[in-house]
Amino acid sequence: MALESLVAQFAQHIAAQTDCILRGDSKTGNKHADKVFAAFAKLREQGDAGRDALASLLAAPRMDVRVTAAAFLLRHRTEEAKAVLEAAASGEGMAALGAQQTLKNWENGTWALDLLE
Repeated sequence: MALESLVAQFAQHIAAQTDCILRGDSKTGNKHADKVFAAFAKLREQGDAGRDALASLLAAPRMDVRVTAAAFLLRHRTEEAKAVLEAAASGEGMAALGAQQTLKNWENGTWALDLLE
């Protein structure tokens, strides 16, 4: 599958998950979360090329997509990802809370989304 298609799936399922959560539909939201992780796993299989493709989402129109991509890219694109997370963390809403928690986990060493094998 083409990297662009996997990146599009990642973004689509992040947006769908957020929309489900806002509607109170956590069951469907969790299904979208599983698909986010599946898309990322396929991107990881492509090594840094897959991670670099995902980095295109650091400028996505939706904040939830930017924040989630940044969270997954912290190890690979640390400065860019931290900048996205810090900008989002100063805001309000779910994406801001997610960014705050991700930064906290990064700082205290508990972040574990894309560890080196």
